[in-house]
Amino acid sequence: MENNDYNLELAKYIWSVLRMQIAIFTSWGVNPESMKVIEGGLEFHCQGFKHTGTVRIILNEGTDLFEIHLIPDSEGEEKIIEDVYLDMLVSVIDENVEKTEDYEKRISEEYHIIEL
Repeated sequence: MENNDYNLELAKYIWSVLRMQIAIFTSWGVNPESMKVIEGGLEFHCQGFKHTGTVRIILNEGTDLFEIHLIPDSEGEEKIIEDVYLDMLVSVIDENVEKTEDYEKRISEEYHIIEL
Protein backbone atom coordinates (compact mmCIF):
# COMPACT_ATOMS: atom_id res chain seq x y z
CA MET A 1 0.00 0.00 0.00
CA GLU A 2 1.29 3.42 -0.92
CA ASN A 3 2.17 5.71 2.01
CA ASN A 4 -0.55 8.25 1.07
CA ASP A 5 -3.15 5.47 1.07
CA TYR A 6 -1.89 4.24 4.44
CA ASN A 7 -2.06 7.75 5.95
CA LEU A 8 -5.59 8.22 4.60
CA GLU A 9 -6.77 4.92 6.06
CA LEU A 10 -5.12 5.71 9.39
CA ALA A 11 -6.75 9.18 9.50
CA LYS A 12 -10.13 7.59 8.72
CA TYR A 13 -9.58 5.11 11.55
CA ILE A 14 -8.71 7.87 14.04
CA TRP A 15 -11.75 9.86 12.87
CA SER A 16 -13.96 6.80 13.45
CA VAL A 17 -12.69 6.62 17.05
CA LEU A 18 -13.31 10.34 17.66
CA ARG A 19 -16.74 10.09 16.08
CA MET A 20 -17.84 7.42 18.59
CA GLN A 21 -17.94 10.19 21.21
CA ILE A 22 -19.10 12.99 18.93
CA ALA A 23 -20.58 15.17 21.72
CA ILE A 24 -17.19 15.36 23.42
CA PHE A 25 -15.40 15.89 20.11
CA THR A 26 -17.67 18.79 19.12
CA SER A 27 -17.21 20.41 22.55
CA TRP A 28 -13.58 21.07 21.58
CA GLY A 29 -14.69 23.67 19.03
CA VAL A 30 -13.15 21.82 16.11
CA ASN A 31 -13.13 23.58 12.77
CA PRO A 32 -14.18 20.75 10.39
CA GLU A 33 -12.38 22.43 7.49
CA SER A 34 -9.10 22.19 9.40
CA MET A 35 -9.16 18.38 9.54
CA LYS A 36 -6.43 16.91 7.39
CA VAL A 37 -4.49 13.75 6.82
CA ILE A 38 -0.89 13.95 7.98
CA GLU A 39 2.03 11.56 8.01
CA GLY A 40 0.99 8.84 10.44
CA GLY A 41 -2.29 10.35 11.57
CA LEU A 42 -4.83 13.15 11.68
CA GLU A 43 -4.66 16.86 12.49
CA PHE A 44 -7.28 19.52 13.25
CA HIS A 45 -7.68 22.93 14.85
CA CYS A 46 -9.75 23.40 18.00
CA GLN A 47 -10.84 26.12 20.40
CA GLY A 48 -11.19 24.46 23.78
CA PHE A 49 -11.22 26.04 27.22
CA LYS A 50 -7.66 24.83 27.90
CA HIS A 51 -6.12 24.63 24.43
CA THR A 52 -6.68 26.68 21.31
CA GLY A 53 -4.57 25.51 18.43
CA THR A 54 -3.67 22.42 16.51
CA VAL A 55 -4.22 18.88 17.75
CA ARG A 56 -2.13 16.28 15.98
CA ILE A 57 -2.81 12.58 16.60
CA ILE A 58 -0.05 10.28 15.39
CA LEU A 59 0.23 6.51 15.64
CA ASN A 60 3.54 5.30 17.01
CA GLU A 61 3.82 2.09 15.03
CA GLY A 62 6.58 0.71 17.26
CA THR A 63 4.37 0.68 20.34
CA ASP A 64 0.98 0.64 18.58
CA LEU A 65 0.03 3.58 20.81
CA PHE A 66 -0.83 7.18 19.95
CA GLU A 67 1.00 10.45 20.47
CA ILE A 68 -1.05 13.60 20.89
CA HIS A 69 0.64 16.87 19.96
CA LEU A 70 -0.97 20.08 21.20
CA ILE A 71 0.41 23.05 19.29
CA PRO A 72 -0.90 26.38 20.60
CA ASP A 73 -1.92 29.24 18.31
CA SER A 74 -0.29 31.74 20.61
CA GLU A 75 3.22 31.62 21.87
CA GLY A 76 3.91 28.65 24.01
CA GLU A 77 5.45 25.26 23.77
CA GLU A 78 4.07 22.26 22.00
CA LYS A 79 2.84 19.65 24.47
CA ILE A 80 3.36 16.01 23.53
CA ILE A 81 1.44 13.27 25.29
CA GLU A 82 2.87 9.84 24.53
CA ASP A 83 1.69 6.26 24.92
CA VAL A 84 -2.05 6.87 24.67
CA TYR A 85 -4.13 3.74 24.25
CA LEU A 86 -6.88 3.72 21.64
CA ASP A 87 -9.68 3.47 24.20
CA MET A 88 -8.29 6.50 26.07
CA LEU A 89 -7.76 8.73 23.03
CA VAL A 90 -10.88 10.89 23.40
CA SER A 91 -10.66 11.24 27.19
CA VAL A 92 -6.96 12.18 27.13
CA ILE A 93 -7.55 14.83 24.46
CA ASP A 94 -10.61 16.09 26.34
CA GLU A 95 -8.64 16.45 29.58
CA ASN A 96 -5.98 18.49 27.79
CA VAL A 97 -8.16 20.54 25.46
CA GLU A 98 -11.47 21.18 27.18
CA LYS A 99 -11.97 19.96 30.75
CA THR A 100 -11.28 22.45 33.53
CA GLU A 101 -11.87 22.05 37.25
CA ASP A 102 -14.84 24.42 37.00
CA TYR A 103 -16.09 22.99 33.71
CA GLU A 104 -19.82 23.05 34.50
CA LYS A 105 -19.57 26.67 35.66
CA ARG A 106 -17.67 27.69 32.53
CA ILE A 107 -20.23 25.97 30.31
CA SER A 108 -23.04 27.73 32.17
CA GLU A 109 -21.36 31.12 31.75
CA GLU A 110 -20.29 30.56 28.13
CA TYR A 111 -23.72 29.47 26.93
CA HIS A 112 -25.83 31.47 29.43
CA ILE A 113 -27.34 28.37 30.99
CA ILE A 114 -29.14 28.92 34.27
CA GLU A 115 -28.86 26.06 36.72
CA LEU A 116 -32.06 25.28 38.60
